[in-house]
Amino acid sequence: MSVKHLAALFFACFAVAAEAETWHFALIGDTPYSDYERHELPRMLSAIADENVDFIIHAGDIKHSQDTCSDALFEDRREIFEASALPLVYVPGDNEWTDCARVSAGHYDPQERLARLRERFHSGDVSLGRTRIPLIRQAGEYREHQRWQHGPVLFVTLNVPGPNNNWLKTGQPGREALARTPRVLEWLHEGFAQARATGMKGIVITLQANPGFRHYRAGLGHSGYRELLDQLRSETLAFDGQVLLVHGDTHWQRIDQPLHDPETGKRINRFTRAETFGYPQLGWVKVIIDDESPALFRFEIHPWAHPRP
Repeated sequence: MSVKHLAALFFACFAVAAEAETWHFALIGDTPYSDYERHELPRMLSAIADENVDFIIHAGDIKHSQDTCSDALFEDRREIFEASALPLVYVPGDNEWTDCARVSAGHYDPQERLARLRERFHSGDVSLGRTRIPLIRQAGEYREHQRWQHGPVLFVTLNVPGPNNNWLKTGQPGREALARTPRVLEWLHEGFAQARATGMKGIVITLQANPGFRHYRAGLGHSGYRELLDQLRSETLAFDGQVLLVHGDTHWQRIDQPLHDPETGKRINRFTRAETFGYPQLGWVKVIIDDESPALFRFEIHPWAHPRP
């Protein structure tokens, strides 16, 4: 092959490489739970900012379930998030609202605490952090339902708390869950509709609860999540792109494909679940969006290995 042909081949390969793009974001959740994590979390956020990451998603639970749900604690966590060098998007977890009725947590009214979370963390139309990204919020009171686009991917957040979507111990939905669930399903449907209409290659959905995929497949338990999972499955099957569900709750960092087609029984390969690190394991997950990869999403796992004092 001549030098001229080699040069042409080089520049052709360079042009293809230049067209390929990647985007990066980080996942955290179920932190800080302890004094150690409270001390380390700002350092971890700073380390994430040094790793070519565009923004951070916190999947909920910003305190231990036994810690008081006080305004002072909420303000402390908000200050941590606002000090992040990167944009940070936060989804409420059960520890900071549904569990607040516990005596050990201060015996608060959960819905009053949720209203305070909205006031502190979701009042504007931008993310938290020293640099911010614009967010679209669901109209009305459910401002924690957020949506934004990054690269070829649409991001959606939902207020779906553990351990059973705030259903009553009788296994029936209470007034709060009955009011919130239709808005959750509406926001999920709108997100998929937008992703399809705009030709998105993927959609990322973040909620706090582990909705119990194994039990769902077996038709057992977790009644508070069945309607959500039914819709999530049907929307995924009707979407040509990749679907990534992010959650925390059960403190087991994992990445798998737990959703199955009800007709064939086979795994839905374009659906992936990523669970965040959770107490007592501190860490974060880097997600790379690669528009040249059929899988679209790649993952790097980053345990936080700093020794405890």
